[in-house]
Amino acid sequence: MTSTRTLLAGYKRAARFLTPYRWRLLWILLTGVAATSFGLAQPYISKLLIDEALLRRDFHALLKVSLMMVGAAVGSFTLNILSSYQYVRVSALVLFDMRVALYQHLQSLSPRFWAKAQLGDVVSRINNDISEVQRISADSLLSVLSNVVFLLGSAAIMASLNVRLFLLSLIVLPFSIWTLRFYQRRLAVRVKLVRERGADIGSFLLETLLGYRVVVTANAETREVARFRARNQSFLDALLSMQLVAFLSGAVPGTLLTLCTAALFLYGGRLVIEGQLTTGSLVALMAYHARLLSPVQNLMSLYTNLVSGGVSLARVWELFDTRAEIVELPGALPWKAASGGVECDDVSFGYNGHRVLHGLSFRVEPGTICAIVGPSGVGKSTLADLLVRFYDPEQGAIRLDGRDLRDLRLEDVRRQVMLLDQAPYLFHATVRENIAYVRPEATDEEIAAAARAAAIHQRIQALPDGYATVVAERGQTFSAGERQRIALARALLADPKVLVLDEPTSALDEENERAIAETLCAVLAGRTAIVITHRASLARIAHQVVTLDA
Repeated sequence: MTSTRTLLAGYKRAARFLTPYRWRLLWILLTGVAATSFGLAQPYISKLLIDEALLRRDFHALLKVSLMMVGAAVGSFTLNILSSYQYVRVSALVLFDMRVALYQHLQSLSPRFWAKAQLGDVVSRINNDISEVQRISADSLLSVLSNVVFLLGSAAIMASLNVRLFLLSLIVLPFSIWTLRFYQRRLAVRVKLVRERGADIGSFLLETLLGYRVVVTANAETREVARFRARNQSFLDALLSMQLVAFLSGAVPGTLLTLCTAALFLYGGRLVIEGQLTTGSLVALMAYHARLLSPVQNLMSLYTNLVSGGVSLARVWELFDTRAEIVELPGALPWKAASGGVECDDVSFGYNGHRVLHGLSFRVEPGTICAIVGPSGVGKSTLADLLVRFYDPEQGAIRLDGRDLRDLRLEDVRRQVMLLDQAPYLFHATVRENIAYVRPEATDEEIAAAARAAAIHQRIQALPDGYATVVAERGQTFSAGERQRIALARALLADPKVLVLDEPTSALDEENERAIAETLCAVLAGRTAIVITHRASLARIAHQVVTLDA
């Protein structure tokens, strides 16, 4: 169960994102207080209208009171518009900063996190949950302040008009607040369940739509529709349960407060009849009481929103609290004049207690090609991740030009060591943008030169829009071999000192494999390269071969 203390702690953590906007927020809040003060004056002006103008038949007083009412209405309207607009703007900027910070944090997490995480759930948290927090924050802080100011101001004016009527209006408040807390404790659990069911739907859609070829060829469309329907029903059940509790949390206390109005009418009317209270004072008291209900109910519903936002915020903090495995050491060394020497010194690494690499040692001289061969599951791809520091060795060290990777700046390591995955990813963007992703400032000539070196220039030129052709999602515009060549062009454009190729021909037929091997022979000359493969054709182009055993 999400406790009030936990929710408050979540909002307290978010305060650091407010700091850059603190002075602007202070000005907005002061403007909101001023707007509320104008609204607070209007019921009292109605007392003056009745007692000082109408009952005394004083036209001069009537004119004066009317001008006061117009001034209060215009002032309240103008300041409310100004403060509300600026507050929504600032709250959107604060939540944008939070979303950017979370996105940056996610980029620092290792493949170990992404192997366990559900992509749909992560996307739901960074998009839907932060949007929910933004929606609530846009309504809450300014509203809380305005309602509290109005509530305290109304209470003070009511007490000054008639203490006994004021105390009568307060009798029902403890019961209303107890009822509110009774339902709110149950609401947090249901809100969290709705968020989780919504994330389940997102994960299901990503998984089945990305794997649509398997679904269709297995004749599983009907089965998957049934599973989708079941997840939607679970979401609907959770949503209806949440809505029922949310309705009761506001309706029951509100009903108790409304019943108090009848008692105020009866007792206040009796005081007017007995001459102990003026008609104007009763009208003002009832107006304040009617408005007193509104801020109390608003604060009650705001608590409901704050619970909902707190649950979303807790889901966001869970991602923030996921520790980055790879961090740059304070005072990390630059790696500028790199020659490209690579050394593995007694490297050991494993997953969840299962050792994959054990005591691996070898050295690759600058400008040479080293092939890493061995059967599946012996840690070849793990070695590739270690070389670009997606992970750190559990024992031993990997050195570049004699310096431990952990002592170098991450930016320099990933600029000088480029990994070409066995399933390269192409963005839904133009071919030019995909190749230039590592160097957005590259000229067209440099991009074309990299494409020629990767033997993909002519294929790109044959496309309807050449380098301006937009690549279909997941690179479906091109064959597997062509995707490899575009990814190779991207890597060559970066001009790294060390190029790590992880199974670059695993998805290719013999002819394309031979073509890629010939291309690599040409482009890797004079560059340090580590080619991870189980294909003999690629091993033959290497200056040395390191064999990993199971």
